[in-house]
Amino acid sequence: MDIVLEYCDYYLLDKVYAYALPKGGYVDTLIHQSPLFNTIAQFDLGKAIKTVPIIDHITSTNNTLVSNAINFNATSINSANLPSYLLNKVINYQNKADIYGLKPNLLPAGDFFSSSFLPRSSLFRESLSLLVITTLFGWLLYFSVAYLSYVYVFDHKIFNHPRYLKNQMSMEIYRATTAIPVMVALTNPFFLLELNGYSRLYMDVNDCNGGWKAVLFQIPKFILFTDCLIYLIHRWLHWPGVYKRLHKPHHKWIVCTPFASHAFHPVDGWAQSLPYHIYPFLFPLHKVLYLGLFTFVNFWTVMIHDGNYMSNDPVVNGTACHTVHHLYFNYNYGQFTTLWDRIGRSYRRPDDSFFVKENKAEDTKRMWRKQVDQMEEIRNELEGKVDDRVYIDQ
Repeated sequence: MDIVLEYCDYYLLDKVYAYALPKGGYVDTLIHQSPLFNTIAQFDLGKAIKTVPIIDHITSTNNTLVSNAINFNATSINSANLPSYLLNKVINYQNKADIYGLKPNLLPAGDFFSSSFLPRSSLFRESLSLLVITTLFGWLLYFSVAYLSYVYVFDHKIFNHPRYLKNQMSMEIYRATTAIPVMVALTNPFFLLELNGYSRLYMDVNDCNGGWKAVLFQIPKFILFTDCLIYLIHRWLHWPGVYKRLHKPHHKWIVCTPFASHAFHPVDGWAQSLPYHIYPFLFPLHKVLYLGLFTFVNFWTVMIHDGNYMSNDPVVNGTACHTVHHLYFNYNYGQFTTLWDRIGRSYRRPDDSFFVKENKAEDTKRMWRKQVDQMEEIRNELEGKVDDRVYIDQ
């Protein structure tokens, strides 16, 4: 995310912050004159942390917090020195060279680099910038990809399905548009940790990092890791109590349009995105590849909701598999593959009738009626007999 933020800062945001919140301006003066600011400014974090009881073995003679090296072993950790131990672990995990905003990296400083009293490295500025950038990017990606899919890929016969809702597409768009900013806000802490050097993201491709072979190997690793965790999270979201509170809004759409792809309860959408953000904290991942994979995930999410059944592949959890999930609820929880559904015995093979392109109208209606009968039996068990959806055939 530092790549995106640096380009945005250089070409736009440095200037915006310089004009809106300049050094020596009204807001800057007001903050510096506040008693709270003066109290914080006088607080010596390095001195304060040393007041926490720790063990006697300190190998560093430097008085700064960052350079304190505390020697712990299995028997020396207790309730008194635990805060110092955890803080030391956090400090040692941080890659100081990857802290964003202290100096230019990919681009020169520019005329407005230091013109605002909020520097690029300010957590408040980073949070605000990321909230705006990722929300706008999320909306742009959602509307552009879903629209192209709707025009060129989506099977418009779905509009006649007896379980298509009245005004469904507008409801999908409203749900997604309002959910994306909340999902972004919930994801911001992960981006902030990345910007401050706490992830294993890297930029230089060299022998120390495994070279290009390691970069290529990261793609299947990312897919398999996230597919496994999403499967587990998705199954958890189908527990009756969790389903009713979080996941049911996404299952409002029994048959989907591409605009259903991001139409979640925001906590649901955020929960299913967690594996994508956890991965770079556990495994090395190239920064550009991370941006590419993040974009691919959003493309894939739209694609599996487009209703166009191109392949009944036994491995890939494609559109047909995900349609089965929306129709029959308790099957095909995976995101990319059928592997975890097969292991968890929740795989359901899409019917061959999905892939008949030139069905007669009578055959299509017969197939849809069969789907409805099977779907209603499962829905009654999961949601109860009262259905609050309003369908087009009602």
